[in-house]
Amino acid sequence: MSEWVIGIIGGSGLYALDALENPQWEKIESPWGQPSDELLSGTIAGVKCIFLPRHGRGHHIGPSQLNFRANIDILKRAGVTDIVSISAIGSLCEEMAPGDFIAVDQFIDRTFAREKSFFGEGVVAHVSMAEPICPRLSDYAANAAEKAGANVHRGGTYLAMEGPQFSSKAESHMYRNWGAHVIGMTAMPEAKLAREAELPYALIGMVTDYDCWRENEAHVEVETIIAQLQSNAEKGRNMVEHLVRSLPEKREACPIDTVLDFALITDPSARNQELIKKLDAVAGRALGS
Repeated sequence: MSEWVIGIIGGSGLYALDALENPQWEKIESPWGQPSDELLSGTIAGVKCIFLPRHGRGHHIGPSQLNFRANIDILKRAGVTDIVSISAIGSLCEEMAPGDFIAVDQFIDRTFAREKSFFGEGVVAHVSMAEPICPRLSDYAANAAEKAGANVHRGGTYLAMEGPQFSSKAESHMYRNWGAHVIGMTAMPEAKLAREAELPYALIGMVTDYDCWRENEAHVEVETIIAQLQSNAEKGRNMVEHLVRSLPEKREACPIDTVLDFALITDPSARNQELIKKLDAVAGRALGS
């Protein structure tokens, strides 16, 4: 069995992985509350893969109601070494057209109603988010998306909005002026929490529409997005299979694996023991628990 354990978080339109061998749903409890769903575990080409439908099977959880902490926690508990997030996104620039895939490399976080850290009073930590994406994993994912037949853009800034409503035209123009390339509702705080859990993270965005900045373009409507989602989903599933099959047999260490070595601030004598118990999976290595 490979040293890699690939966690796949499937967004809108991607609720299962057909390529999984011996798939089995497994419920894992989290001290951070109820995750989106059970985990679907199996193998592809001898590599263990663990799939989590971000919005739950049937898409019954909205973006602001997602328990991002529980989702990342159960992936860590399941032994995941690296996370590939697949998300539906809107485009904020002409060259990224509906149907295109983007290997995102930066984020602007405009969410405000979500728990954004595992750490807090009693165990304080500050991880760097200057480079929020694992370049190695993102490169594997982008290559795999191309093999799956997608037109792939390498690099782009994802504007994470709270939702669930789509942008106003004024907001859309503002985000473009900020330098954002695509927009979505779920990458934050997912990417931040993955970093705190010492999990290398890559995000492949599947463009469903142009956001409402485009003049003489129909406004974003759910039925348009669903139609494009269905077209994107098969390429997304194929991308995962190509990605896993392309991994080298040996997983070399990544700097993100030990990022908490430089992030924990609270003196051991002042640490909150109840919080430490909750952090057993996420930060047990660094906390010595």
